[in-house]
Amino acid sequence: MLRDAVRDHGARLAVADGDVRLSYQDLAGLAERAARAFLRLGVRPGDRVAVWMPNRYEFIVAMLGAQSIGAVVVPMNTRYRGHEATAILARSRACALVVSNGFLDLDLIGMLRRAAAEADVPRGAGAVPGLPHLRTVIDVPAGQVPAGALSWSDFLAGGDEVPAEDAREAADRVGPDDLCDILYTSGTTGRPKGVMSAHRQTVDVARIWAAGAGLSPDDRYAVVNPFFHGFGYKAGVITSLTAGAAVHPVPVFDGDRLLELIERERITVLPGTPTLFLSLLAHPRLKDHDLSSLRFATAGAATVPETLFTRMREELGFAQVAQAYGLTECMMVTQSRPNEDPRHVAETTGPPVPGVELRLVGGDGAEVPRGEDGEILVRGRNTMLGYFEDEEATRAAVDEDGWLRTGDVGRLDEHGCLKITDRLKDMFTVGGFNVYPAEVEGVLAAHPDVAEAAVVGRPDARMGSVAVAHVVARPGSAPDPGELIAHCRSRLAGFKAPREIVLTGSLPRNAAGKILKSELRAAAGRDVGRPADG
Repeated sequence: MLRDAVRDHGARLAVADGDVRLSYQDLAGLAERAARAFLRLGVRPGDRVAVWMPNRYEFIVAMLGAQSIGAVVVPMNTRYRGHEATAILARSRACALVVSNGFLDLDLIGMLRRAAAEADVPRGAGAVPGLPHLRTVIDVPAGQVPAGALSWSDFLAGGDEVPAEDAREAADRVGPDDLCDILYTSGTTGRPKGVMSAHRQTVDVARIWAAGAGLSPDDRYAVVNPFFHGFGYKAGVITSLTAGAAVHPVPVFDGDRLLELIERERITVLPGTPTLFLSLLAHPRLKDHDLSSLRFATAGAATVPETLFTRMREELGFAQVAQAYGLTECMMVTQSRPNEDPRHVAETTGPPVPGVELRLVGGDGAEVPRGEDGEILVRGRNTMLGYFEDEEATRAAVDEDGWLRTGDVGRLDEHGCLKITDRLKDMFTVGGFNVYPAEVEGVLAAHPDVAEAAVVGRPDARMGSVAVAHVVARPGSAPDPGELIAHCRSRLAGFKAPREIVLTGSLPRNAAGKILKSELRAAAGRDVGRPADG
């Protein structure tokens, strides 16, 4: 893909990140230099390389450099705290970590070392005690390089000792069916599961998305969606590279800076979550900026307000708006048709994309008639290879015929377009990020004052949903809600932490003893701000 891009668009702008402006030729040269540096560190085909940093050009360089020699990239959420990062690095057995220490003034490496030190494993001789497979930590400038880490500049300089031909020969050996990336997603058990994709799948997803967006070398794509997420990585960076467009990384959402970027760089493509567009529409200085360059937007990953797409066209000036449905296990399932009526876009996520089959089934496994709700099953060339080293979870998710159970409920309209109507899983989204209650409940249960916890999503106009935790205290304890929230924030990404703690004497259960989260969700929607029971 990268060689084709250099051939077809060599002198065109590939990445613009502040004062750094890279042509496709420049980007390929830096990626090859990173590939040589990884080879010097002993990274070999199949080894995992984790990347823990915000949207910036070095992320793209590190990712392409590792993948070009057959290494497998493991992107990590920048909102992770030390325990979450340690879990991903341990499960993937990553041998190298590229991190931007100091991002958002956080000592990411310090958090990692403190959390890993609690791990019940031999100390080993790795770069982080408690993570014996992690041989090297590479720090991309965001502050002072911590002791024991290799600076980005020294990392690249080390690669100059490796002949360029070695990197090119390594790239020649990488095949389309080789493992390309592992994106970790927590499940209903709260245990991280690594979704595996091959090179052909990652590039294919990007090409499908680019075709649906009509992406071309004339486009300038502001990627606000995080690179560690499939939306920003595959539907952002890789999509742009397949089309010869320019990537403009946005590390943190800031309304003023984003509006300035759109005007200054004449941004044409701006996907994001509904929260992003609602924030722009409510910005007090929106009309002070020239947004006439905007052409295409996709809003997904959360509940979409009915009028959002119409307002995006009328007030933000987008020529085309779209919605799509996908999940980490199958990045592209459906996508709005070109020139679709904004009202229809708001109601559905479009028909299946090329190469993907879709079935809606009832509880008995039989297909439901069009217009009726059923669980969404998908099958196609982009369905995951499986969960990394977790055959049991893979078998539970994908049947013998290759159908992936999404856990989502939807219906097809008369045009064959999919409408998402419900989720079978307890998962909900906060600002476009998935929150799995089991993970939050596990953290709360570890608090000495908590006997039991149940977490649900509460509708929120700006974030889509926020977490509400219903907590039963241990006998004789009187937990402070603020302390419980702080406890979660110290161990989880901020978007996962409960916004509200409801102290209760008991949790509603059915005859089998299962917690009735449907009742808790209903209460969260009705009783915001009411005193806790019990």
